[in-house]
Parts: sequence; C-alpha cells; structure tokens
Amino acid sequence: MLGRLETQPALSRPDLLAAPVAAALAAWDAEVFVSEIDPEVADTAAFCQRYDVALDQSANCVIVAGRRGQETRFAGCVILATTRTDVNGVVRRRLDARKASFAPMDRAVSETGMEYGGITPPGLPAQWPVYVDAAVAATDWVVIGSGLRRSKLVAPGAALASLPTAEVVDGLASAVS
Repeated sequence: MLGRLETQPALSRPDLLAAPVAAALAAWDAEVFVSEIDPEVADTAAFCQRYDVALDQSANCVIVAGRRGQETRFAGCVILATTRTDVNGVVRRRLDARKASFAPMDRAVSETGMEYGGITPPGLPAQWPVYVDAAVAATDWVVIGSGLRRSKLVAPGAALASLPTAEVVDGLASAVS
C-alpha cells in the first residue's frame, strides 16, 4: 500500500491499537489499515526511512494546549511530516486562548490514553477539536500513529477530515525550512 508496510484491516488487529483508538475505529465508517512496525523507529524521520514512506505521506498528530485564565483547552492538530503547526497563530486563535503551546508529554499521554509518539486523531477525547491541515485532507493515503509506538495506521486523508470533531483548516501548517 505505502512503502514497505504490510497492512491489514485495522479492526482485525486490536492488539496493534490503543484502546481509545480501537473504540473510535469501531464507530467510524472509514477504511483504515494497520501495520506493525519496529517501535524503535516510530518517530517520523526514522520510520519513513526504514519503511520507505515519503514524508509527504506521513502525518503527525500534535497535541496543543491553549490557556485563557485558569482554563486549559486541548486540540489535536494533524499535519504532514514535511510541515510544522502554527501553534501561536492559527491554533491559538481557534482555541480562543491567550497562550498556546505543545502539551507536555506526560499530560498528552494521560489525557489521550495513548503512547507518546503514537498519538493519533481517532480516539482523542470527544470534547477536543481535531484540526486537520488541508494538505492532509487532500492526501489519498496517509500514515499516522495508532496510539501505540509499535504500529501505524494507514487511512485516506479525507477520512481523517471526516472525524466527528474534525475541521479542515487552511494554513494550519507551513513548510519546514
């Protein structure tokens, strides 16, 4: 399907999915596949090199925390691996926050129930918005985390944009220079 990944229908391998991801996939009407990978190369650059997946076919889901007063709001931001998220511009404004930053690793893990390096949009808390960069939504097939470091999901970009709390956002990300 993509690179050297050996994929299977995701729901046929619940052992390769974090619990919240498995639950979300069971309720989601999308064709999603999973591939077991070496967890030592779960980080994007190493993964893409090992499995011959182009960076523009790999997406990252970063968790952003925005604060206004004593309230913290979270969002998942889905961007291609060739880009970076505009945290202090687009995301901060969408969260209606005075200050926004990447969520600390321990907080992202505890809030999502997923492993760091495997956080993915399906299965994020239902009250969180999921901002999907327009370039991701336009990608035929994209590789993204499975909630675990030892596997990856392969899904149509348009499917990620169809998640219940997803919103396609032009300008969410910009090219890494």
